[in-house]
Amino acid sequence: MIRKISMLLVAVLLLIGSNVKAEEGMWIPMLLKKYNIEDMQKAGFKLTADDIYNVNQACLKDAVVGLGREGRPFRHFCTGELVSDEGLMITNHHCGYGAIQSHSTLEHDYLKDGFWAMSREEELANEGITASFLIRMEDVTEKVLKGITFETSEKERLKLIGKRIAEIQKKAEEGTHYRASVKPYFDGNQYFMSVYEIFKDVRLVGAPPSAIGKFGGDTDNWMWPRHTGDFSMFRIYAGKDNKPASYSKDNVPLKPKQSFKISLKGVNQDDFTMVFGYPGTTTEYLTSYALELMTKTDNPHKIKIRTKKLDLMRADMDASPLVRIQYSAKYASVANSWKRWQGEIKGLKRLDAIAKKQELENKFEEWANSNPELKKKYAGILTKMKGLYTEITPVSLARNYAMEAGMRGAELTDFAYMFNKLVKLKKGEEKKVEGLVKSLKRSSEKFFKNFNASTDQKLLAATLQMYSDNLKDKYLPEEIKSIRAKYKGDFESYAAKSMSKTVFANKEKLSQILNSYKISMSKKLAKDPIFKLAYSINFFYDSEIAPVYGKIYSKTTKLQRTYMAGLMEMQKDKVFYPDANSTFRVHYGKVAGYKAKDAVNYDHYTTLEGIIEKDNPEIFDYDVPQKLRDLYAAKNFGDYANANGEMPVCFAATNHTTGGNSGSPVLNANGELIGLNFDRAWEGVMSDLMYDPEICRNVSLDIRYVLFIVDKFAGAGYLLDEMNIVK
Repeated sequence: MIRKISMLLVAVLLLIGSNVKAEEGMWIPMLLKKYNIEDMQKAGFKLTADDIYNVNQACLKDAVVGLGREGRPFRHFCTGELVSDEGLMITNHHCGYGAIQSHSTLEHDYLKDGFWAMSREEELANEGITASFLIRMEDVTEKVLKGITFETSEKERLKLIGKRIAEIQKKAEEGTHYRASVKPYFDGNQYFMSVYEIFKDVRLVGAPPSAIGKFGGDTDNWMWPRHTGDFSMFRIYAGKDNKPASYSKDNVPLKPKQSFKISLKGVNQDDFTMVFGYPGTTTEYLTSYALELMTKTDNPHKIKIRTKKLDLMRADMDASPLVRIQYSAKYASVANSWKRWQGEIKGLKRLDAIAKKQELENKFEEWANSNPELKKKYAGILTKMKGLYTEITPVSLARNYAMEAGMRGAELTDFAYMFNKLVKLKKGEEKKVEGLVKSLKRSSEKFFKNFNASTDQKLLAATLQMYSDNLKDKYLPEEIKSIRAKYKGDFESYAAKSMSKTVFANKEKLSQILNSYKISMSKKLAKDPIFKLAYSINFFYDSEIAPVYGKIYSKTTKLQRTYMAGLMEMQKDKVFYPDANSTFRVHYGKVAGYKAKDAVNYDHYTTLEGIIEKDNPEIFDYDVPQKLRDLYAAKNFGDYANANGEMPVCFAATNHTTGGNSGSPVLNANGELIGLNFDRAWEGVMSDLMYDPEICRNVSLDIRYVLFIVDKFAGAGYLLDEMNIVK
């Protein structure tokens, strides 16, 4: 059986070279030579597959950086690219936003004013950020799935796969300083291993003010036309042996295998473009039942919760400069998915996606019943899937409220629950106190730096009200039902009283407790009103929601894996690419505008003129810095203007990207850097679920605007001296 699956996948992949459309797909770099390169070259690419991916010599992949965090380095939250032989890296402003915010104070507001290190000594260290470089990939499907068949139980399958993956990773890492990660592709029908070199010393070099790097704010997020200078610059440091090392003043700038040449030639309509990066998650092959759950239940409720949270945060941010600094990164994080979910619903409706999925499913059922062999493997899968999604819908709703309105509704509940391990300690476990207290002290310092009690009190009251109002009692934690009864549904009164009593909102009181903590104090801490709430929500979730959801979801996962194998067997003439899973991918397409709707046609690029047109000092997100106004008025664009004398800012293209591709290098046909991917256009944001080449567009920052800002606006032209810029 496993041999049949492997042969099926090979047969499918063999189709790629002749039938793939450049616009759609997230391709595995090690397979480009065999399956994609001919199509890429027909589309205009002038290099070879070896220029992109090669394990024996330096190539373009060696200049691409996967940004992660210590403890989870393989979950790349963004991508970056090396632009010098001294470890200088560019990524998006929103990718570096947390780091910029962490260094900001009222005295040094780097979010508002920007930051530029004018020497190596001024570069700022960032604890916890990692920078990964892909060394090699390997297809390990046969090793992982050996002996596993459709009849293997899910429990045994997971056990065997987990054991084999651990063995494969351990063997790959032996005798090296590399880290290995094996991940599933095609819903677990195939497995690839990625081996990385991971650096831990990543320092902030520069970032424009938010009025440039976040221009347009959340209003323009997910939109086109776009005028956001979404970039920041970091430098990767290594030990003196050029190998990964924890932060040290003795570390030196990384000497990379490869860095990108930067092109000043710009882009034109229909130019070939290629994006490298670490796309996070896509689900292109879901059933209609999954889309119905997402668009009719999950997303609408999550949007409703986050709308309330955003309204409350924005009001306090507008009223206080300190709260604006404290909550800027948090607001952006909440708003990002909130807006995407809305776009997904709209885009899927426009495509009539559910009906298209149903049409495919009807064909699948007919095919699955066409002969005894197929009937044995695939018949009835979709009927079972429909039943499972009906069963999981109310549980999924409860799960969403537990996470969005409960655990993460107010920051304080999430923070208080971090103390659960400390509270649970019993006599005889005194040795564990010191380590836990030390860790909680560090977490507390970070928490209180960006915490505003008044704002969180409003969030607590509002989200608990929504939690209580939108679920049946069987899906509510006991503490929420108790609060509702005691306060007669007045969650604002509860929030005010609990915030006045809890130690978790008081830095000094909490610090005193931690400085003298003894296990005998756990009972008192457990009675804290916010801890009681946090514990109740998490306990109910862990005991009543997660197990039920997990059991049903596990069944859908097995059916989805079988359905995926069946789809590929049925559609022998269709090209399949694996969903994104935070591993290195190559995307290619062309520069292109698009028709958004009737009588609305967008060009493929924007300019500084558009920024000046949007300028509004009354609105924070559109208040253009005076120096940028002056540069525009004087037309002081240096060598960075286009042939028409305009200062280009952003451009749109057909590359199939998603979250995680933020900061990805955008290259031209010669493999030269022409931009930084940072977003997608609103009308096509459903591309994670269904791609439409007519309207799906990735949005990129023109590299010429980056250089212009660094040189003319920031006066940090010395950074350009270490770059390889070609005209």
